Amino acid sequence: MTDVIDINSKGEYPANVLSNFYPNGFVFDGVQCASMEGFLQALKYRNADKQKQVCGLAGKEAKAAGGKKRLWKLTGNLYWQGKRYKRKSKEFADLRFAAYKAMFDNETFRAALESAKGKTLAHTIGKHKKRITVLTVEEFIGYLYELIKLL
Repeated sequence: MTDVIDINSKGEYPANVLSNFYPNGFVFDGVQCASMEGFLQALKYRNADKQKQVCGLAGKEAKAAGGKKRLWKLTGNLYWQGKRYKRKSKEFADLRFAAYKAMFDNETFRAALESAKGKTLAHTIGKHKKRITVLTVEEFIGYLYELIKLL
């Protein structure tokens, strides 16, 4: 057994369940989210109804829904329920972490976090630059470690 968990949707448990692609359903601000990926991709849409639709997606389907939305990379603007957030702001980081805390109520996700306790988390397929991703590797892994502390 290894002490490093490389989080990836195609990985073995718990790496797959910790992936944003995994269908760890949760409710955030009254919106049903099928996965964290659905929530993260929804942030690229200004329209709240479209956000709800994208929040209902998981896996590659969720990724594809936000894949064509690139304007945010130029403006740095992302949205949640009618409010604009600057990508590099603390307020945006707080919003994302609040969504992760909402997903913490999902028993499957929480069990995967429990099994990751004491391990080193990695996400080798992720990106590191804030200007090209809604969630960097460092932010993602940091949130998971913060949630593990709550167990």
